[in-house]
Amino acid sequence: MSFIVGIDGPAGSGKGTIAKRIANELGLINIDTGSTYRCVALEVLNQKVLLNDKKKIINIAKNIQIDIQNKQDGDIVFLNGKDVTKDIRLKEVTKIVSPVSSIKEVRLIMVELQRKFAQGKNIIMEGRDICTYVFPNADVKIYLDATLEQRAKRRYKENQEKNIKMTYKEVLENIKKRDENDKNKEIGSLKMAKDSILIDTTNLTIDEVVKKVIEIIKQAGEIK
Repeated sequence: MSFIVGIDGPAGSGKGTIAKRIANELGLINIDTGSTYRCVALEVLNQKVLLNDKKKIINIAKNIQIDIQNKQDGDIVFLNGKDVTKDIRLKEVTKIVSPVSSIKEVRLIMVELQRKFAQGKNIIMEGRDICTYVFPNADVKIYLDATLEQRAKRRYKENQEKNIKMTYKEVLENIKKRDENDKNKEIGSLKMAKDSILIDTTNLTIDEVVKKVIEIIKQAGEIK
């Protein structure tokens, strides 16, 4: 048996930060689904594959090896045995991850991997389609959101802390494009599940959001 907490929401809504905090506080395993798609995108760049060459991109998704190791101070992501935790956050990867993840076959391959990661574990998984597609029967479903401007400010600050060189304007435009692309994907499009609980994080601190989410999880029952 497993206990699954799903958190959906657009880029910059705070999903990753909140999921890591909740995982540490409640002893859950945090699985960042975005990292799996970023690994595919990074390998597309490594192999210099064009975005319109779907056959090669699908082949990459089928054959790469992805592993995520949960650590107290953050996940370590491995691609074909190499630590790519920082590489998958590069500006070049961010620019292509949405169109890469929009390919139906890539999505199906990664969802299968994500479900495999979660088998028999108490997990918290964040992404854009966790509660609607990956785990529609999750024990807890949460949708985090915030204004476009606030989300862009957060992502810009996060990039600065990681020495990722993108201007605020670039971040804002990138998030706009990702929102549009994510909402119109053939499979796993960004939308709130009917039974998800909405939390607007625009004017909330991280601690306030964490408190709200923990309350929701505890109301759902005991973690198995």
